[in-house]
Amino acid sequence: MDRRVVITGVGGLCGLGTDAASMWKEMREGRSAIGPLANSELHDLEGMTGAEIKALPEHDINRGHLISMDRFSLLAVLAAREAMRQAGLSCDEGNAHRFGATVGVGFTGSYATEQTYRSLLLGSAIRAELFTGVKVMPSAASVHLSLRLGLRGPVFGVTSACASANHAIASAVDQIKLGRADVMVSGGSDAPFAWGVLKAWEAMRVLSPDTCRPFSADRKGLVLGEGAGMAVLESYEHATRRGATILAEIAGVGLSADAFHIAA
Repeated sequence: MDRRVVITGVGGLCGLGTDAASMWKEMREGRSAIGPLANSELHDLEGMTGAEIKALPEHDINRGHLISMDRFSLLAVLAAREAMRQAGLSCDEGNAHRFGATVGVGFTGSYATEQTYRSLLLGSAIRAELFTGVKVMPSAASVHLSLRLGLRGPVFGVTSACASANHAIASAVDQIKLGRADVMVSGGSDAPFAWGVLKAWEAMRVLSPDTCRPFSADRKGLVLGEGAGMAVLESYEHATRRGATILAEIAGVGLSADAFHIAA
């Protein structure tokens, strides 16, 4: 089955803004979110820069749900909700099995893992927090989209370093083209500002001490950032049948590897 796939909603948040519109505005004006890391727990990493989200947008996710979510999952849910609002979509008993989610992540559960190590090795705890295991699952972000949005179709996580979100979107396109779903919420989410993750990147000597300028002769490395970006993908037939505004069409996808480098 060769179904056309279109985009009907987008959502996102990062250091530039907490919704897609504000992010796009800041990008068009040439602004940067890179600056000194403000997290007080990272005191021994003074001088390291990153693109942090200074404050999350207001939301109604209750504590009962938050206790099972690491930061990367929360960012994914917030971005996905925005995308679904723009698309004008919601799930019900009649269509939920035709809605799915794929989310790409690079580092999973960094905050939960670190907190567990600290409480067990440096503190007096004798067991890990109850939800540690589910917080660090590579599929956690996709699963939380399913739980919070009521998606009952294909739901799974994708992890392939910096290509994770692209691969997640490609997988979502496949689900629609193969007729397994009519709607897929797809994108990527990462929250790498945990002490252990930053120390690992520091050890690789690839982090820039100031800013990111990959095309300059005096470039010094990369800069980490946190955030999420999600899109609502639909079959063309499904979107036109409900009178949706189509933002773009995905003409095709492709996957390959260089067989050269562990991160390539």
